[in-house]
Amino acid sequence: MEGKTMKAAYYEVPGGPEVLSYTEVETPVCPEDGVLLRVEAISIEGGDLINRATAAPQAAGHVPGYAAAGEIVEVGAKVRDRFIGQKVTSFDMGGSHAEMRAVKASRTWIVPDGLQMAAAAALPISFGTAHHSLFARGNLVEGETLLVQGGAGSVGLAAIQLAHRAGSKVLATVSGADRAARLRAYGLDAAIDHRSEDVTAAVMRLTDGRGVDLVVDPVGSTLAGSLAALRPEGRLVFVGNAGRASLDLDLWPALQANQTLLGVFMGSQLEKPDVHRTVDDMLRLAATGELEVPIDRRFSLCEVAAAHAYAEGNAILGRVVLVP
Repeated sequence: MEGKTMKAAYYEVPGGPEVLSYTEVETPVCPEDGVLLRVEAISIEGGDLINRATAAPQAAGHVPGYAAAGEIVEVGAKVRDRFIGQKVTSFDMGGSHAEMRAVKASRTWIVPDGLQMAAAAALPISFGTAHHSLFARGNLVEGETLLVQGGAGSVGLAAIQLAHRAGSKVLATVSGADRAARLRAYGLDAAIDHRSEDVTAAVMRLTDGRGVDLVVDPVGSTLAGSLAALRPEGRLVFVGNAGRASLDLDLWPALQANQTLLGVFMGSQLEKPDVHRTVDDMLRLAATGELEVPIDRRFSLCEVAAAHAYAEGNAILGRVVLVP
């Protein structure tokens, strides 16, 4: 593919969705330890929005994007477990918002029969993050009570489903009765509308004053409230800063309550063999309908600025997907 061009989104300075352009760029070269994909679906992740808004690109004309699924059109010389024509989904720290994507083979997963490519693109990061936060880090077990901050976000929605399957009682913060009603279909036991309720007071009411065993918090600006909602010796998994607020936090109350604060950054975890296998398992569950990966809206790749604006400015439930 060397010397050929493709259509892609790119940006040169951080800012709002308007900094994104759609143009011809050089097609990436397939790495020796990787594959080249013809992209069929691109999931817009929360990290994509934050990076575009706040982080200078790695180089001028940087193609953004974490997640994409597609068909392998070229295989690197050192790769033995992928082949041309195979459908895979992928993760990397950039390069997904394009017609073609080069990515290490270890950052791809085979898409099982029966799973739509949009769902395949959206699953690894959100469900991988949720599973790692709940079980590998949070040690959630059957019978425990979980609070998910931002239940309608992609990680929140995945965490609700996975915790429900594990036999936990699931509470989540939401904004609005409509979202609460929709999330109950995924296993939510109780919704707390953070716009009209005191979250800590609601948690204490729902747990008979005990507090929850585990909080998964992808919002960041809610960390103080998350700690306040925990029982003594409870666990808090901090998994992002979607709220983009200052993370100053008084940890003295947590120390006095013997609580545990754990961090999860999935960019360094998804290639690990046990995490990779877990994502494989969840892709199979999604293919059989045992897990749901809702897609809120689809845009064409040429509408990338509008898609980013929609993902940022609307009360979505599920993922926004680009289709080249």
